[in-house]
Amino acid sequence: MLNFLWAGFILLGILTAAFTGKMHAVTVGMAESAKEAVSVCITMLGVLSMWTGFMNIADKSGLTEKMTKAMLPLLKRLFPDIPKDDKAFEYIGSNITANILGLGWAATPAGIYAMQALDRLNRFRDEASDMMCDFMIFNMSSLQIISINIIAYRSRYNSANPSEIIGAGLIATAVSTAASVIFIFLRRAAVGGKRK
Repeated sequence: MLNFLWAGFILLGILTAAFTGKMHAVTVGMAESAKEAVSVCITMLGVLSMWTGFMNIADKSGLTEKMTKAMLPLLKRLFPDIPKDDKAFEYIGSNITANILGLGWAATPAGIYAMQALDRLNRFRDEASDMMCDFMIFNMSSLQIISINIIAYRSRYNSANPSEIIGAGLIATAVSTAASVIFIFLRRAAVGGKRK
């Protein structure tokens, strides 16, 4: 659906430019946008490489494992149907750790592995389990101490103080994470503890 929406916007813009005699502006805009896209990709690739490397170091040094163990009491309450020593907790913990550090790129593979681990516990092959839905809701809330992506974008576009959004980002993501936790417990209470 989103592809159709974007295609519609692009087509509408081109038709509007054609009827108003501004096709030259569209051509110039496309060229400048392509140049800007490549420049932003190169900037973000550097940031991605650096922080993914830090995440790799955190994994190899045992920091991720320690953070997962510290989160285990909360994770067991959020996902009570996951068996005690299941690998899903490790993947979920890695995903949350990467999100907390603002490393959405590094969080994605861990999130995919977590979803696969939760799917192995799923009794229903043709639909997502409650645990999978709960993880998706919690993951999307994405508590972040440092919003690396936004800081990198702001730095790329010459912000005078790229990191000034850290406080606002922390507050916003703390609220969204609290809302996701509340929603998960309310949903569970609404179905009377019946989980699938």
